Amino acid sequence: MKTLIVYASVSHGNTEKVAKAIAEVLGADIMEAKAVDPLIVRNYDLIGFGSGIFYGKFHAGLLKLVGSLPTSKSRAFVFSTSGFGVTDPHAKLWKVLEPKGFTKGGDFACKAWDTFAPFKLVGGINKGRPDEDDLNKAREFAKGLRSEPGP
Repeated sequence: MKTLIVYASVSHGNTEKVAKAIAEVLGADIMEAKAVDPLIVRNYDLIGFGSGIFYGKFHAGLLKLVGSLPTSKSRAFVFSTSGFGVTDPHAKLWKVLEPKGFTKGGDFACKAWDTFAPFKLVGGINKGRPDEDDLNKAREFAKGLRSEPGP
């Protein structure tokens, strides 16, 4: 199964760490969203999309790329890092991916060091995250993606 992981990691490298942990398990190609030609997705069976969460949304560069993707028959997964480690913003990204033909492979989110706005005043929250435990959880998530979904 040919796999691609597309990510945007702009503040502290949090999302890049998670993307690399998942790619390690899947033997995936890994690319920053700003470097991806939308047509390249046709060459992959499984595609992961991830970024940090900003104001409850994925990074603008990742959203722009996803909006420009052609229809696909690939399976996809979504991952994110944020100060709170929630998957709530994932639903908005799936609303763009599913009409383009992507089938849902899963979601992963973890807490990450966040120094945005008010958090900066106190040195940020979740310093040191994602930590090795978070990265191991990302690897376990990836192991579940290796098999094709059942009928």
